[in-house]
Amino acid sequence: MSAPEDEERLLPLAQRWPRASKFLLSGCAATVAELATFPLDLTKTRLQIQGEAALARLGHGAREAAPYRGMVRTALGIVQEEGFLKLWQGVTPAIYRHIVYSGGRMVTYEHLREVVFGKGEDKHYPLWKSVIGGMMAGVVGQFLANPTDLVKVQMQMEGKRKLEGKPLRFRGVHHAFAKILAEGGVRGLWAGWVPNIQRAALVNMGDLTTYDTVKHYLVLNTPLEDNIMTHGLSSLCSGLVASILGTPADVIKSRIMNQPRDKQGRGLLYKSSTDCLVQAVQGEGFMSLYKGFLPSWLRMSPVPFLSKLR
Repeated sequence: MSAPEDEERLLPLAQRWPRASKFLLSGCAATVAELATFPLDLTKTRLQIQGEAALARLGHGAREAAPYRGMVRTALGIVQEEGFLKLWQGVTPAIYRHIVYSGGRMVTYEHLREVVFGKGEDKHYPLWKSVIGGMMAGVVGQFLANPTDLVKVQMQMEGKRKLEGKPLRFRGVHHAFAKILAEGGVRGLWAGWVPNIQRAALVNMGDLTTYDTVKHYLVLNTPLEDNIMTHGLSSLCSGLVASILGTPADVIKSRIMNQPRDKQGRGLLYKSSTDCLVQAVQGEGFMSLYKGFLPSWLRMSPVPFLSKLR
């Protein structure tokens, strides 16, 4: 065996397989973050689904009864009516989703950065390249993770279905995947993928542009230095912008994924993302597109902060 091969075998795994190592580290970090913030995600989904005007077409009355009002009352209602641990209902597919999404996004972004775009003449990576690369990587990662996102959303709504006296759709995560695949085929696993990748692109754009812009402004125009306080404030601002941009697509995505379907797996409420958007605005008002905004912002704000400190 040659000397270079011997030297390569002695290198740490992280240096021998850098992208695979980043994928694993990203997956582990995403799992911890998911467990810590999942109750916010569950609350967000419940808020996004409640009060669907489109349900009137299926004979559920003029408007679905909405027992929850706001983030706090929604979370407390889940604890009181379903149990404390139900705040983590659907966390298993959510972990699957984050492993696939975060890992796929990171690997794609690194490939775009190193191979496709490359650094400028000054050896720095321009912001516009970061934004475009981040959006493209987010789209790829979200498309790959769509089946897990679909199962997550549907499992998050199982507790509410039980309270309403409706039969549960799934016995568990793997049964959910199998049932969706049996009823809708492979295509059924990608229900809601259009608003899902739109949300990913908008969120990544908001995160990257706002975080760097706010951080540079604070360092140059305030007494703050490049420290944890500056990163924290930049993270709050970037999470706010990302939530403003991405919440409408997130609401549409959740509703399309959760809608009842016929035996062929076709949606009974919405024909497309555009149809869902129109029905929501006409039946519930424009602000219905921002249901679940607060838990979304709270959950999203630490993400760029933690990623920049790694």
